Amino acid sequence: MKKQGPYRVILTEKEIPDHYLNIQGFMKEKPDPYLNPGALKPVALEELFPVFAEELCRQEMNVTDTYIEIPEEVRDYYKMYRPSPLIRAYNLEKALGTPARIYYKYEGQNTSGSHKLNSAIAQVYYSKKQGVKQLSTETGAGQWGTALAMACAYYDMPLTVFMVKISAEQKPYRKAIMETYGAKVISSPSQTTQVGRAILADDPDCTGSLGTAISEAIELTAGKPDACYVLGSVLNQVLLHQSIIGQELKLQMEAYDEYPDLVVGCAGGGSSLGGLMSEYMKDKLTGKAKPYFIAVEPASCPSFTRGRYAYDFCDTGKVTPLAKMYTLGSGFMPSAIHAGGLRYHGMSPILSKLYHDGFIDEARGVNQTAVFEAAMQFAKHEAILPAPESSHAIRVAMDEALKCKKTGEAKTIVFALTGHGNFDMQAYMSYMDGSMTDYIPTDEELEAGFATLPKVPEL
Repeated sequence: MKKQGPYRVILTEKEIPDHYLNIQGFMKEKPDPYLNPGALKPVALEELFPVFAEELCRQEMNVTDTYIEIPEEVRDYYKMYRPSPLIRAYNLEKALGTPARIYYKYEGQNTSGSHKLNSAIAQVYYSKKQGVKQLSTETGAGQWGTALAMACAYYDMPLTVFMVKISAEQKPYRKAIMETYGAKVISSPSQTTQVGRAILADDPDCTGSLGTAISEAIELTAGKPDACYVLGSVLNQVLLHQSIIGQELKLQMEAYDEYPDLVVGCAGGGSSLGGLMSEYMKDKLTGKAKPYFIAVEPASCPSFTRGRYAYDFCDTGKVTPLAKMYTLGSGFMPSAIHAGGLRYHGMSPILSKLYHDGFIDEARGVNQTAVFEAAMQFAKHEAILPAPESSHAIRVAMDEALKCKKTGEAKTIVFALTGHGNFDMQAYMSYMDGSMTDYIPTDEELEAGFATLPKVPEL
């Protein structure tokens, strides 16, 4: 391991994990099984084969193995941009006047600008190995679509991306990058699928959601034996792939002789938070330590903080299996905030179970003006312009550091800087010119979303 000055710890290629950490293997109480929406019975492994590559299906359903080997070909790809650095935010600490020690794991050092590439390359690898000829997916802010386009270009795999319409309008350069890597990008909802046409017939001005884009992407490949759908968050397999973040993090924190008091992550579907906390959640589940976990989400899309723990569809078009998760209802249409990657109605089944059982200690919803206030301050002091999604974690990490200023506690705070905001300048311009607004859904609006929840009897 190489320690580079007082600011950061950088691992070597040899320290890239050779196994993914499967958090389900450490959970005594497992997440509830996926249900077939017709029969309302647990989904069998084979029922997922028409949607995902078979090895990914096996990973999705694996609740026993604690570690799963990373293919050497995937590790070789990781070596091009990993390990990612752990940085101590000395300048931010000084600006806040806090005795807290603030660290962030920076995942933005690749063209996608985020952690999403960690799962994208694995999913394309398994699909290519199976003989799949084309892939489809959805993307919100565009980090996942960009990452998958990069992975598909590497493996010469055709890709169609349904990009949430409001994000496509707000972030045209994201679309351009995906197309640079050869992907076909369609704004969602679109006229290219039955689901999209039905939504537009009901609401011609619909700005879209991740749930809608998922429905369109699945419909595109459904029934095609040489095609598969891939997803960038929420799923068990995605949290599995992202566990490399947490495994690297623990090695780096040990180099500082530190153990976090607080682990903070943004939460939309759950991939970055699940990856960041993987090793430390393992410690908590096995009784070795009790770090405090905080999930941060938009107040405008409050799945954890105001949602219900219930079975729901993972998509707006209601074609996916049912997942037990914290949800606002698949019919909920979030407001057009700039953190497009967090505009999803539900949350990872794994994280939902951990939150429901008290292992994730707290969830907070924050307004986007407060998020961008924190992002601006972070950018000035830490020389990185953060993505809107990541800035949710920055907001709460700063809030906790300011609490330490009042109490005098020197807590160790770790958060995930999941990506840079270099393609989010419209959002920053909106904040700076005062046109950015906050929106918090009313109870009545949430009830309308809850009304779309399927009726599922107790198993």
